[in-house]
Order: sequence, then C-alpha cells, then structure tokens
Amino acid sequence: MNVTFPNSFVWGAATSAFQIEGAAAEDGKGPSIWDVFCATPGKIACGDTGDTACDHYHRYREDVDLMRQLNLRAYRFSISWPRVLPQGRGTVNAKGWAFYDRLVDALCAAGIEPFATLYHWDLPAALQTELGGWTHPDLPHVFADYAEQAFARLGDRVRYWLTLNEPWVVVTAGYLQGVHPPMIRDRTLGYRVGHNLLRAHAYAAARYRAARHNHGAISLALNLNWSAPASDTPEDVDAAERAMLDFGGWFGDPPYYGDYPDVLRERLGSLLPEFTAEDARLLKGSVDFLALNYYLGDLIRHAPGSGPMETEVVPQPDAARTTMGWPIVPDGLRRVLHWLNKRYPGLPIYITENGAAFDDHADETGYVADQDRTAYLRDHIAAAGAALAEGVDLRGYFVWTLLDNLEWSEGFAKRFGIIRCDHQTQKRIIKASGRWYAELIRIGRPTGNQASLPDTANGNG
Repeated sequence: MNVTFPNSFVWGAATSAFQIEGAAAEDGKGPSIWDVFCATPGKIACGDTGDTACDHYHRYREDVDLMRQLNLRAYRFSISWPRVLPQGRGTVNAKGWAFYDRLVDALCAAGIEPFATLYHWDLPAALQTELGGWTHPDLPHVFADYAEQAFARLGDRVRYWLTLNEPWVVVTAGYLQGVHPPMIRDRTLGYRVGHNLLRAHAYAAARYRAARHNHGAISLALNLNWSAPASDTPEDVDAAERAMLDFGGWFGDPPYYGDYPDVLRERLGSLLPEFTAEDARLLKGSVDFLALNYYLGDLIRHAPGSGPMETEVVPQPDAARTTMGWPIVPDGLRRVLHWLNKRYPGLPIYITENGAAFDDHADETGYVADQDRTAYLRDHIAAAGAALAEGVDLRGYFVWTLLDNLEWSEGFAKRFGIIRCDHQTQKRIIKASGRWYAELIRIGRPTGNQASLPDTANGNG
C-alpha cells in the first residue's frame, strides 16, 4: 500500500534524559536510581554508565541542528527529575530548569514541536532511599508537585506532555523480574507500584488541567506488543486478548475508564489494589491522546495453569529479529493501532517510539549504511500508514531513537540511533536510515530509496 501521510502529520524522534544527557553530577544534578544501578558492578554491560552518555547536556544545540537537518517536526525528550529537584522534592535546582529552558527555546527556534516526558525511569535516588520509591503511597503526590513545576516553567512553550514512560516496564523489570532498579522481586509490591504510578499520572494530569498553561494535551506512553493467537481455536484467541489486556489494558484502561480491565480484576484478585472513588474520578478521562511505544509481536497460546492469565508465548524460531532478540512484526503495529482505536474510542494516537537495534558497521569516515534499520522503519511506517488509511486517527510517529545512546542495562553495545554517536569522540554522523527518514518527512510517504542530504549532514564535531 502506497500511503501518503497528511501534511499535518507529526514526524519526530524520541530520546530520554538518562540515556543521552550525561553531566551526571554537574550543575547541581542529584543522582537517580539509574546512576546508582550503573555504579553497581556487573549490572551494566561493559561497565558503561550514563556519566557522559551522548553529552547532550553540552551538545544540545548541535543535536537540535541535526534534528533540523533530518526535517523533524517534533522531538520527544524527557526531563531529568533529579536534575531539577536533586532530592526529588524541596530545593529547586535553577540550573537544571535553565537547561530545559534553553533546550525548548532552541527547539522552538528551529520550528520543532517539543513533546516532554516527565518520568522516563530516572527516579531521584533520594526518594528511593527515603521513601522506598514508588511503593510509597505519598510518592504520587510528590510526583504531582514536580509535574506542576514543569507545567509552570515550560508550559508556555510545551503543548504535549507525557507523564510516564512505559509503566509496564517500570513494574515488570524493576519489581517482578528485578533486573532494573530498584532490583526487587515481589509481586505484591509490583502491583502496588503499578497502582501508584497510575495515581501519579492522575494527579499530574489534574494539576495540568488546573495550570495556567493548559492549552495542550497530556497522556502517558504505553508499550504494547501485538499478541497474535497461535491458532484460530477459541482458547488461543481468548488467550491472546487476555495477553493484550494484561499488557496494554493494565495501564491503558484506568486512565480511560477509571479502573483496571475486568479480566485483571477477576484473575489477579487482591494483588490489584482498589482505587478510591476520588482516584477513580481523577483517572477516568485523564488522557487526551494515546501514546504507543511498539517494537515487536508475539504468538500467544492458552496455557492452563500458567500464571493467573494462563497465557504462554510461543517461540518463533524462524522470525527475523533485531539484535535485542525481538521478533520483527511490522503488521503487528497496524493491528495494535486498531486494537487501541477500538478499545479507547475517540482518542487520537501518536506512535511515541518505534525503532530497532542492529549491529551497525561504520566505514572509515564513521558513516553507517544501515539498510536493515531502514527496512525496519519503512515497513513499520507503511503499516502505520495502512492503519491510518483504514480509519485509525493516527497523528504522529516518533522514531526511537535520535542518537545511539546508553541502552539501559545493555550499555552502549545496542545501537538504536538514526544518528551514529561515537562515545569516545562524541562525533555525530547521520546514518543511512536517518537520510531515508529525512526524505520520508520531506515527501510525506515511504520510499525504497536512500535520500541524499547536504554534506553538512555527514557529521558535526
């Protein structure tokens, strides 16, 4: 299908503060739980840290210029909570807020719409130490206070806000599997954390709507795989839908309907806390749009006795995969968009992350001819375009990610960027996928050809 996207379509790229900013202890910034995690021996591949990362804190003007060369219409970034509030609350770090003022001003001057994420996993370490992090019932109120500062400081220029990035990962990796900070494995605590994250979103959204600069839109970013039934039996079809609700409905239903999906209530029982009447009221209708992070698709079958949901992921040994080991399922994006459109009618959708890690090979100049990533983006954007043509109210697409960055516990080894970042020299060079994406934005539809860019796009620094 050859889809031409409307002129109003928002084309962007996404990053997060901890993965690119660096300046980990500079200008008054406090440590985050990820700074602590990186300093723990054996937790990050190759001992990598976010101390310098992509040095975006000092090189943001160079990076905004690269965004302009890529024809980006929007940029999704996150605010580092411990950079602006080193202890998570109390004393404000003016130098931290000044950095985000400068960044937003530079984006606006370049004609690039800022999309700001308030929480992309980097909880101030002090809040983990003093309160026990997201397990504490008061942390949603502390988060709302921080959010209110952000709205007051940046809301005159930032119109699009995301409260939380992928709360499913925060809970699953941090509290159910214990592979991300705070390295806890406790199901009861995990579901309490998920509950508090939803309360935090609700309180922050309420503060936004009461703020002076509240003429934009607010949501939270959901990561959601496509769960396809392993067979056409009713049991597998039902299991696949349960998997979708256990993944997307867990954090998608409460901000839309005011409570968790019925199937989660039925199968998880007392593990799922109850919302108070006031929390349910604040949650219901607390998103103005849907924000989707999509990377892969799974096959699901009914598995009696396998956990509360009785679902099981079926291996796909022949599937093409990224270097993260994730099955590449472009049509899953189209199907997820339809699922969201049906489950949460009336809300526009933005794809706030989509991208792939591959083994990049730079030539002697540092240029990367990453045709595998280009193909991944082309096929997924075509799938998104198909959903748009089929009636889904899709408004925008953000590639993950702008720069090769610190891929959390994978360190710098896994590269997702459409711009190569040499972490020894900090030299940036737009990859073939970035050239292709720039051309897509220029003409408004996917092509099979590599675009040519001015020589200045080959690298800065």
